[in-house]
Amino acid sequence: MSDLVGKKLKDYNVLRRLGRGAMAEVYLAQQTSLNRNVALKVLDEKLASDPSYVRRFHHEARAAASLVHASIVQIFEVGDADGIHYIAQEYVAGRNLGEIIHARGAIQPRLALDILRQVTGALVKAHSEGIVHRDIKPENIMLARSGEVKVADFGLARVQGDGSVNMTQVGVTMGTPLYMSPEQIEGGELDSRSDIYSLGVTAYHMLTGAPPFSGDSPLSVAVQHLNQNAEPVANRRPDIPVRFAAIIDRMLAKKPADRYADPSALLRDLHQLAGEGAAEGWATKPDEWSLADMIMVADDRAEATARLDDLMKTRIFPRKRRSTERWRTAMIAGAALLGVAVAAIMGRPTLLADRAQGTVDYKDPWEQLYHAKWLDRADAWEAAVQKAVAANDQFCLNLARMGLANRLIREGNYSKAIGTLTRLASLPEADSESFRSFGIAGLVVAYTHLDRLNEAEVQRARLGDTAVRARLQAESPQLYNLFTEAEQIIRASAGLGND
Repeated sequence: MSDLVGKKLKDYNVLRRLGRGAMAEVYLAQQTSLNRNVALKVLDEKLASDPSYVRRFHHEARAAASLVHASIVQIFEVGDADGIHYIAQEYVAGRNLGEIIHARGAIQPRLALDILRQVTGALVKAHSEGIVHRDIKPENIMLARSGEVKVADFGLARVQGDGSVNMTQVGVTMGTPLYMSPEQIEGGELDSRSDIYSLGVTAYHMLTGAPPFSGDSPLSVAVQHLNQNAEPVANRRPDIPVRFAAIIDRMLAKKPADRYADPSALLRDLHQLAGEGAAEGWATKPDEWSLADMIMVADDRAEATARLDDLMKTRIFPRKRRSTERWRTAMIAGAALLGVAVAAIMGRPTLLADRAQGTVDYKDPWEQLYHAKWLDRADAWEAAVQKAVAANDQFCLNLARMGLANRLIREGNYSKAIGTLTRLASLPEADSESFRSFGIAGLVVAYTHLDRLNEAEVQRARLGDTAVRARLQAESPQLYNLFTEAEQIIRASAGLGND
């Protein structure tokens, strides 16, 4: 396929290639009308000449677009331009689960359970719409830097009962053999229990570092799925809680009738397991907020945040350079409103009570990182940094430093943030572009707040071209907004205006 980077497809400016799948190339693009970044999936030009592939490509969009859920990658538009067929979908900044497993092997039960619960929630939504995913695997589970888990690629999805668009009929086997259910391998009728089996294989892979079956060819793996029972997960990973292992073994039952009846039944067991695991100290307590609590807190937080944003724009980031004393006055007022926002979240003693706990020392650096993400306190992020340094895990260290810097910036502790931001900004450009650009943009914000505008301008000039800024906007939108506002101050100070 010809490279589309730098070209425009209708409303989308193509910025860079993200990856390639069996049917399509995926690009990062900017939707000009809404000023947002999207993932643009473009059908391979060789396949675009085959009407059946084009129908299947468009069917993927129609199936996925009907699924609006926090744990499902959202489809925005399906279209074509000059013979190029594309799907514009939500851009998820992060990595897929397959990459994480490949990089670090088996995942701790606490993290695995959290991922499993979120993916199951997505399958509950799909089941309610009569949709079977048909290709659940680690590569289709996206782990966003925000901590969210999202299921991607409903490319093999089938809407049950809709014969007119059934692109994967009985007798046609599609999917990935390492994770296929026995009935899918045989070309039988499928329902949500097939997705449960594939998710069970994925969970097995998460917890043990390898799928239950492997072989020299897809056929040999498929035969094992049909004829062999998986070795109990507890045999490969004795430290897994007994009930957790039993849930996975049930998901892997050969007969659909022996598995969970549907994703909702599985989700109930996972929530109960999370509650038990929290009491035993190895899992995160499941969310116990009532709907009324969540709406109330969200509304209060939104109101307080809006007031804070207004203050930041009018006082902290004026169009003309302000004196250091006026900066200090604005920051005090901003901190007061930030306290209102925090009070709105923490007002009820039952909400987020676990975040009041002290930082726990974990052996695994990724467990420490997860703990820091949950607490979101500077001391917790610092502990994650130290743990990653001790483990010599550079990627985990970069994530921990990003979290620490972000926390310090939100606290207004700009002087302390500079050291961490400088380390990120000094990373090699080729290997760590996202972390490096975050560090540079953060330095611009910190130096501007400290009224060190000459140093802020030096860092601003380092940030680079439009594509780098577009990535920063997609991956760290809050920092990007602060950066652009700081940039206005720098330009105003130099007498350049906003041109």
